[in-house]
Amino acid sequence: MKPSLFYGKAEMRVQVAIPSHDSEDEIGISDEEYERQAELGLVDAEQEETDEVEVQEAAPAPPEVGKARNLNWKKRRTILPVPKWKGAVPNPTMVREPIQYFEGLLRREVFEDVAKQTNLYAVQQDPSKPLNASTEEIQQFFGICLYMSAVGLPYTRMYWGLDTRVNKVADVMSLSRWESIKRFLHFSDNNEQVAEGQPGYDKLFKVRPLMNSLLKSFQDIPVNEMLCVDEQIVPFKGRSGLKTYNPKKPKKWGYKIFVLADQHGIVHNFEFYTGAVPAAEGMPDIGASGNVVLRLASVITANMSHKLFYDNWFCGVDLQVSLEKLKIHSVGTVRSNRLAGCVFTEDKAMKAKGRGTFEEMEAKHDGVTLKAVKWFDNRPVTLLSTFAAANPTSTVQRWDKKAKQMVTVVRPNIVAVYNKCMGGVDLLDSLIALYRTKIRSKKWYHRIVFHFFDLTVVQAWLLYRRDSDAMRIPHKTQLSLLQLAACPPSTKQHPS
Repeated sequence: MKPSLFYGKAEMRVQVAIPSHDSEDEIGISDEEYERQAELGLVDAEQEETDEVEVQEAAPAPPEVGKARNLNWKKRRTILPVPKWKGAVPNPTMVREPIQYFEGLLRREVFEDVAKQTNLYAVQQDPSKPLNASTEEIQQFFGICLYMSAVGLPYTRMYWGLDTRVNKVADVMSLSRWESIKRFLHFSDNNEQVAEGQPGYDKLFKVRPLMNSLLKSFQDIPVNEMLCVDEQIVPFKGRSGLKTYNPKKPKKWGYKIFVLADQHGIVHNFEFYTGAVPAAEGMPDIGASGNVVLRLASVITANMSHKLFYDNWFCGVDLQVSLEKLKIHSVGTVRSNRLAGCVFTEDKAMKAKGRGTFEEMEAKHDGVTLKAVKWFDNRPVTLLSTFAAANPTSTVQRWDKKAKQMVTVVRPNIVAVYNKCMGGVDLLDSLIALYRTKIRSKKWYHRIVFHFFDLTVVQAWLLYRRDSDAMRIPHKTQLSLLQLAACPPSTKQHPS
């Protein structure tokens, strides 16, 4: 008997491709690394192009940007003048303790509100058993969570176990009290949530107060000249309609957050991805990816000549023109189908000329000069900018597999500038991953809450490092991120 007759015909399932962005933030990897990634399926070996790579002035009127059609691109080798940044980061007068930076970002009022909402939720669940958690207990609860991320025992109850007891945790709060707070932890009153489908419905209602408080704190931080926009994945495999799937990411399942940070990883704005991305207020609608950048860049003071970097998922002609009209100059790797009318030499011809071959094209759109540069290293990459060009070039060392030696490769200036300033969000991700809070929970919003606390710890440490460097304090005498994350909570015991 045929198996199909016994089991029946297989049901046809349609797989929906979820948009992902699999770019690399630094352009130019070795042949061995590229082949290794191709063997593992991390990159497409046949793809033709990489995806990588205070004076307050009156805000200008919203720019009117027309959709870019076929532009008149011409081959030109000119050096664009780099606009001088008009802002400055204030010099610190002293270096505070890292915990003081944390308290400046996550103020006591936040913990007071969490205590109020947690106690309210406990009463709503069972009026006969009030939780009566104090603000200090909520602070100690999160202090224990952060300390657990640094110690790294596999189960939370081991911190109170006979053989694995950790005094700096167990002496602060009993296990039953800690688990009770975790069970009823809340940030908003459920009775005030707008029903789904009604005007004003918010998918992030449960964590919105925490996010708004952090946004205000992050946006008050003085902004540096070099900024970058990239996405951040919060690993999560539980049930949630906000979870996304990114098959080419190291963490494939999780929440997606778009982040605006400087080149050192200090966050100035973020936006949680919940689906549709409307146009920024007072700005044209240029598509989801471009709208993300304009929404994040709304906190950047216009006419100060900030430099903004992003990868090919965001980059396009309309986006760069919109930013340039606000005097925010930008550089990004770009997909060839977003350069209307721009035709570069084919990849095979550039490869025949050797590594380091590049071409530069120039066009104008709505009065804005655009520079597009295609560079061939071990594979081609195209970049677009409103302030950087190919010249002046520099050289870099690359490993030649055939010659089995290092060779000198010409590198356009636009590539060097992009590689130097694009990695801020990746640096932030790597720091968060070192001591990520891994407390398991069935509540979908707990993973978001713990992520933002981890983000705040890293943010506080980066601000501490920035001030310490400005005061010329040697790195060997500065506190490490581990010392801040492992700072034990208050040892005052609370009753269970």
